[in-house]
Amino acid sequence: MQHPAHPMRSDSPSLRKPTAKVGADIWKLVRACRPLDENSMYCNLLQSDHFAETCVLAEMAGEVVGWVSAYVMPNEPDTLFVWQVAVSEVARGQGLSGLMLQNIVNRPQCRGVTRLQTTITADNDASWALFRKFARLQGGELDVDPYYTQSLHFQDRHKTEFMVTIPLAKRLQLAA
Repeated sequence: MQHPAHPMRSDSPSLRKPTAKVGADIWKLVRACRPLDENSMYCNLLQSDHFAETCVLAEMAGEVVGWVSAYVMPNEPDTLFVWQVAVSEVARGQGLSGLMLQNIVNRPQCRGVTRLQTTITADNDASWALFRKFARLQGGELDVDPYYTQSLHFQDRHKTEFMVTIPLAKRLQLAA
């Protein structure tokens, strides 16, 4: 029997590269996943179009239930920066975030990537749990430093974002 709060749990998510056609659906998903920062619909449209090779969309029963926006750093081609991770309530608790991250890391566009970076505020427990688990699965640990600070960068309008770096240990070993 399916749990009423999660009517779609029996379906497995399908993962794919996004297209510009789903930009509005991604925007709606992010808006529903508070406290994520909302980008403009145009931003999500650009991400799903210009950065499709390093972003992933998860769908269940034809509905957008997961999204990771990421890109290979222009000045650091060994670094994949994860901008945002969103998972709909109906798809939570199934490890979907980690699957989406691994899907991107495994793509040909990330062949030269040896580390993953993201920023997280101190109070975002779900993101800390996700990236700690992802680091363990990669055989590494989190390196954490304040990056964009509340007073200096955000003029006290947003909490400090900590730069989280995860070495992809298995890739580093292969490269050596």
